[in-house]
Parts: sequence; C-alpha cells; structure tokens
Amino acid sequence: MSAASTQIYYRELCNRTRERIGGLHSPELLIRSLDFAKIEALQMAGKWEQAGEVLNRQAKALERGGADFIILATNTMHKLAEQMMQGVSVPLLHIADATAERIQQSGLRSPGLMATAFTMEQSFYTERLAATGLTPIIPEAQDRAETHRIIYQELCRDLVTKESEVAYIAIAQRLVDHGADCLILGCTEVGMLLNQGNVSVPVFDTTLVHCDAALTMALDE
Repeated sequence: MSAASTQIYYRELCNRTRERIGGLHSPELLIRSLDFAKIEALQMAGKWEQAGEVLNRQAKALERGGADFIILATNTMHKLAEQMMQGVSVPLLHIADATAERIQQSGLRSPGLMATAFTMEQSFYTERLAATGLTPIIPEAQDRAETHRIIYQELCRDLVTKESEVAYIAIAQRLVDHGADCLILGCTEVGMLLNQGNVSVPVFDTTLVHCDAALTMALDE
C-alpha cells in the first residue's frame, strides 16, 4: 500500500501486458493511491476497523469508476478484505489465493513466509494458505522483528541497502534450514531485496504473482 509497491504494481502490469499481447498495448487501470502514513498510523494503533472503512470507501469508488474487479496491492491489508468488499459487487482477486495456487502448481507444500509482523503473526494470511493444503513456516521472533523493521523503516521509503539485503538473505536461509521448500515474499516490497538470484529455493513474489493473476483474469485467459 506504500507508494513503492504501487509503482511496482503499475510497472509490472504494464510490462507484463506488453509481454502477453505485444504492440502498443497497456493495461486499462483505475488506481486509488492512498497516503500510507495515515494507513500505517491506523495499523500501529490497532485501529483496524477504521482502516477497513477507508478501504471500503476506496473499493466502492473503484466500482463506481468502472472496475471489473479489484486487486489490493498489499498483503497486510488483506486482513480487512471482507470489510473492504462489503457492499461491493465486483470481485476481489485475493493475493494469498493467487500465491497459493501458484505454489501448488509447482508441487511445493511448505513455503517460508517473509512479510510484515501482522501478516506473519496473525492468522488471516497463514490460515488462508493452510486451507489450500500448504504448511507455511514463519521466521523466529527476532527475524520477524527485523523483517518488519526493514519493511517499514526502509523499503516503504524506497531505501534499499546492502546490509538489509544480507539480513534478508540470512533470514530466508534460516527458513530453508527449518524445512521451507520455497519462499513467499509476503509483503509487496520484499522483492526489492530478495529474488530468485539470492534465495536457494523457489521464490514466489506475491506482487508478481498477483499481477500475473490479474492479467489472466482481465484478459479472460
């Protein structure tokens, strides 16, 4: 939901549209870009219902604008997916569902999960993965805290450092050592540091998976 992830989504949707259908094609998009400082303040204060009201207003605005379906460009705020979609008739393409489907297609079953503390420690995301037959593995407490800190203090501000890349690589490897057969980049900014080139198991970047699923849905493939 940060500006950083909004830009990644827009860029990837444009790139992948050109790759799929070529020529001068680009995706027809409606974007509601929010002030992330306000969202973050509600998160930290535990005012989730108020945050859900914000998302619900935005979802309704997208529907009024002519959206055929909605994607929420953040993993954490899928905690509020049900509240966001109240009174909205167009469907939501859930990021966890798209990711779980891609993992299952690869024949893998035990994804490590690196995300915000909310996504790793609360049940809204891991239970949705588990409902599809997956067994998610989350980092130990210290690693969860560091993963969360880097997201909010650095990545959401477009800050990318070698030190944080090294830290993330080490956390990912510890998940592998604990039995993860793949890795979910479960925050839309985590891909700014991790990718298939620096992780030893298959990587599922939720941003890229979500973009691919959205284009498939939009193009009715």
